[in-house]
Amino acid sequence: MTIHPVRYNGLVLGVEQSFTYFKRMQQRINGFIVAHSRIDEITLKKLMFDTDELASDTGTIIDGGEAVSYGLIDEIGGLKEALERLRQ
Repeated sequence: MTIHPVRYNGLVLGVEQSFTYFKRMQQRINGFIVAHSRIDEITLKKLMFDTDELASDTGTIIDGGEAVSYGLIDEIGGLKEALERLRQ
């Protein structure tokens, strides 16, 4: 799983409104993740902005077990387990 902050490409006018827009977009994304998982916002932000863990400047990469321990996902498994969970 790759966790990274909102990024943009191309020409962006460096006005306060542009930065405010990106900040609000990031807040909405963070709010959604926190509301739909068990990770807290402080830990999520730490993972997003931890430059020591960036891989090719794409974000922090964690494996399935780490995602479970952070509370981002409930468990790891394959298609069979996912279908079983849906049937429950």
